[in-house]
Amino acid sequence: MTDQSDDAPSRPIPDSRSARLGQFGRLAGGVAGGMLAEGARQLGQGKRPRLRDMVLTPGNANRLADRLSHLRGAAMKLGQMISMDAGDMLPEELSTILAKLRDNAHRMPPKQLQQVLNAEWGDGWRKQFKLFDPRPIAAASIGQVHRAQTRDGRDLAIKVQYPGVRESINADVDNVATLLRVSGLLPRELDIAPLLEEAKKQLKEEADYEREAQHLADYARLLDGEAGFVVPALHSDLTTSRVLAMDFVEGKPIESLGDAPQDERDEVMARLIGLVLRELFEFGVMQTDPNFANYRYQPATGDLVLLDFGAAREVSPRVAKAYSDLLIAGMASDRETIRKAAVEAGFMSEAASTRHRDAVNRMIEVIMVELNRPGAFDFGDRAFVASLRDEGLSIAEDKHSWHIPPTDILFAQRKISGTALLAARLKARVDVRAMTQRMLADNAAA
Repeated sequence: MTDQSDDAPSRPIPDSRSARLGQFGRLAGGVAGGMLAEGARQLGQGKRPRLRDMVLTPGNANRLADRLSHLRGAAMKLGQMISMDAGDMLPEELSTILAKLRDNAHRMPPKQLQQVLNAEWGDGWRKQFKLFDPRPIAAASIGQVHRAQTRDGRDLAIKVQYPGVRESINADVDNVATLLRVSGLLPRELDIAPLLEEAKKQLKEEADYEREAQHLADYARLLDGEAGFVVPALHSDLTTSRVLAMDFVEGKPIESLGDAPQDERDEVMARLIGLVLRELFEFGVMQTDPNFANYRYQPATGDLVLLDFGAAREVSPRVAKAYSDLLIAGMASDRETIRKAAVEAGFMSEAASTRHRDAVNRMIEVIMVELNRPGAFDFGDRAFVASLRDEGLSIAEDKHSWHIPPTDILFAQRKISGTALLAARLKARVDVRAMTQRMLADNAAA
């Protein structure tokens, strides 16, 4: 979620299927108009326009970001997910488009907020509160958060879901996929149907606040007494499937640590990386949304506040074993076992492994070198990413090698990659190898 200032814009969320479809129609029309204009401009200059160049214009970037942020819900969430997940692997132009969605959430107007709360709590709900601030303190793709104080003295953060979000998930996902297909940003030969179905399932789970409440309580139990972490307490009496009530917990954006001393940044990221390892190999559940706004930092205590458990999902023994096999082989510098484990887990296809053996070997070599550097790994040094991206793009040019990993692997990798991106943002240095060896040894002993 993005923090909201007093003058943050408010726009009514289209809450009916017809209204949302109309928004997509306007977006498609605007993008098409932008493409025609750019094509005509390039032809006038004697150039032969490429579809990709006509789509990824600054005007179309603004149209896409603005319309998806207006729609919010699954449409905006998908853009944010792609932006976080793909990271350094996206074309620069598309990264620019999607990055805007992480910082561009509009809030509901007060009248629409009132309608939602009346439906969830009943018309007399204000009697329970000493204070309920109609201005959100944060807003995101599925809901916005309000500060409130009950008459019995509780200081709360209330997350309120945007109207129509849950009902529009299927249509929104299909419409975004159609836009990507039409724009040429997704190859027509790539079968993304299983991924779209899983995205719909995941988004419906995230839109169920009673489910999120259960995961919030579970994490509070898992980390009970754990130094360095704070999980807000759940208030089930005010929680419904579209409203989530929890303790209000003070904290600063985790990115504010960018100006902190090196050892402080290192310690915080070591704690977060340790949490990811525990989720993967010990807890059997993982909060798979790595959005930076899901973490807050308390400078006075050094504690990390964990927020937003809508994307929490079980980690199957198969996924845990897949990562264990890969890490053990990687730390042993066993190239052939890495290749075999990567194919078995579904990270890459057998066709990619055999048709592009040399490129895959070079990628494995880069990963082995980075994984086995002695001492702390410097996340601020991203030089190796360019090599991986170049090799990956060369493989991607061969449509026979196209492959979508299993969704359970994708969601786990989403958290791992997002945590690495945060470590890179903070330029942290962490001895990941030593931490991983300890976790794998403990896991084997258990």
